Amino acid sequence: MTTDTARTASFTPAALQHLIDNGNTPRLLDVRTPGEFQTSHIPGAYNVPLDTLREHRAELRRHLDEDVVLICRSGARASQAEQALAEVGLPNLRVLDGGMMAWEAAGAPVNRGPQRWELERQVRLIAGSVVLVTGVVGFFVPGVHLIGTAIGAGLTFAALSNTCAMGMMLSKLPYNRGPRTDIRTVVASLRDRS
Repeated sequence: MTTDTARTASFTPAALQHLIDNGNTPRLLDVRTPGEFQTSHIPGAYNVPLDTLREHRAELRRHLDEDVVLICRSGARASQAEQALAEVGLPNLRVLDGGMMAWEAAGAPVNRGPQRWELERQVRLIAGSVVLVTGVVGFFVPGVHLIGTAIGAGLTFAALSNTCAMGMMLSKLPYNRGPRTDIRTVVASLRDRS
């Protein structure tokens, strides 16, 4: 990646596709869950879930001495990964603007696997269902509607803090886990590409 490209404020799918087409592919770290990664990912990307990245960031730092593009669904988790890696002194970090949603919308190449619901869609289903059920049950059982109010408060906090406790809990379910990401395998893959 050229110095000019590395210093731009945004890194669009078109800019990344241009680098890939010209043989200047940066390290692509996809920080989504293994299940999300298995569903669709950019060819050549490495899956390092955000929790794994945070836990092993110092070890990853030793194997990431070049430009790195961080990828997630929409950019939020990738931004958190950028902050975690920057804290251990890793330079040349970029977040793919709009994440996989923008990449796919741009018509860029994607490796696809078995389809499953995205984590954000699962959160909307669970939160919406709890609010709906507690709202209806609240007509018959006083105070039950407060559960829906608590869910609303949690979602508001999630938006303000750019975190999501419900999403983190759902990501632990077998449906979302997919194959376990082993840090030794990731590091070996990073070394093999050198």
